[in-house]
This record gives sequence, structure tokens and C-alpha cells, in this order.
Amino acid sequence: MTTLNDLQYITNTFPNTAKMPVFFFGHGSPMNAIEENQFVQGFRNSVKDVQKPTAILCISAHWFTRGTKVTAMQVPETIHDFGGFPKELFAVQYPAPGSPLLAHETQQLLKPMEVALDEEWGLDHGTWSVVKHLYPLADVPVIQLSIDYTKPAEFHFGLGKQLQALRHKGVLIIGSGNIVHNLGLVDFQNFHKDNYGFDWALEARTTINGYLQHSDYQPLLDYDRQGSAFKLAIPTPDHYLPLLYTLGLQQKEDTLSLFNDKMVAGSLSMTSVKIT
Repeated sequence: MTTLNDLQYITNTFPNTAKMPVFFFGHGSPMNAIEENQFVQGFRNSVKDVQKPTAILCISAHWFTRGTKVTAMQVPETIHDFGGFPKELFAVQYPAPGSPLLAHETQQLLKPMEVALDEEWGLDHGTWSVVKHLYPLADVPVIQLSIDYTKPAEFHFGLGKQLQALRHKGVLIIGSGNIVHNLGLVDFQNFHKDNYGFDWALEARTTINGYLQHSDYQPLLDYDRQGSAFKLAIPTPDHYLPLLYTLGLQQKEDTLSLFNDKMVAGSLSMTSVKIT
């Protein structure tokens, strides 16, 4: 739990701001980093009414670790954690600074759980392929919080709650993954067909969207007990769990809205969430 001393330290370090929104971005293919399409437009439009943050904290599907870590270097590397894409994608750099200070604040907020300060990871494509469209000048410090693969869904939802104080300090908190994400069943022949989803994927998306819009989150925490459509939609938890951090940050007075709510290649959803 956060102590009074922890909150005073955060208050002294980061000035108070209006409460920041929280996002979950369906990041999709790494090619979204360099393509111009409806989803990239959705990313950009989502922050048009958002004050420029003092820093960004991102929970990416692509940093799946034993234990919880937070990047703490001054200059995070742009990680090209994929293969088989054009050289133009590997040439992309997103030279945003890090924030050791925010890393330490995050570590304090998540006490008594141990959070390791990491000097090796950097920014993976789950972060930079989206954030580069939000802040193309790379002038906002960015850190990443890893996902502990040994922990259940309730743990990740709870960690989101513990980060609440950062919303009042100008920090934009982002989860990045895909709610429906079954790469093994991707229909590459229909990859560019608009809003194309298999029946089970459409069923899972519709059901999950209903839970989101009614703030009914217990079934989403129990996602692995929701039947066959969910099992196909979430065969592994890595791309799903970032959503739970976002939902954990929602407060009673907040409003949740969906955008980029379309299917891709049969078995992927780009559905994104904004909480304000």
C-alpha cells in the first residue's frame, strides 16, 4: 500500500495536474508504426483533447517477465523485437528520454511488492509503435512496466489501482496489447479486409465490449473460465493483461469509451479503450 510519506514524496517531485486519462491501445501489427491507416488515425485522434503529459508509463504485452520490473535508464533503446518485416521498420527509432525519477516513483507506489529497476530493456514495439503517433517529436519521457507472467489476472488489475496517484501528476498510463489475439489463426490472405473476424472472435469481442461498457469486470478477470470463444480469443494472456492495468485505474466518476473497434485478419481485434 502507498504510505503518506510516499504520497508526499510524489507530491514534492511531480506537481499536481488535472487528472490524466488512461488508455488501452490495440497495437496490432508492428507495421502500424510506419503505415498510414484508420487505426493510426485513431491513435492520434485519441489524444487531441489530452494535455501533454509530463511522462508516459506503458505496460506492453511484449515485456513479459518473472517478477515485475520498470525501466530506469536515462536513454532507453528502441527495441525491434520482431522478425520478417521490411527494413524500413527496423530503421525506425523513437528516441524519447527515459525517466529514472518516474521509475523510482513507480517502485515506491507499488510497495510492498518488490519492483526491480531495469537498465537493459528499453522501449519495445508495443510501446513505440503507438506512442510515436501520439507524440512524434519523442519529447515526452517514457518508461515501461513489465508484466509478471507468474501472477493471476487479479494481481495485474490490483497493480493498476496502485498507480492511481500518477494520474494526478501528469503521467499518461497506457496498456498496449490486443484483446482478441490469436496469431496462430490469422488469415493472412484477408489481412487487409475491413473489419473481418471469425465467428468466435466476433462473439468474444461483442461479449467483452459489453462487459467494458457496463463496468462489469469480474468476468474479464475470470477470462479463462468464460467458454470456448474466450479461449480462442485469448490463447495466451500476454496481449490481454495490459487491458487489466487500464481497467484497474478506472475510478467511479470516470467514463469509458471504445475506439478503433474493428477486427483484423479474422483473429485479431484493434479495439482500444479510453478512460476519462
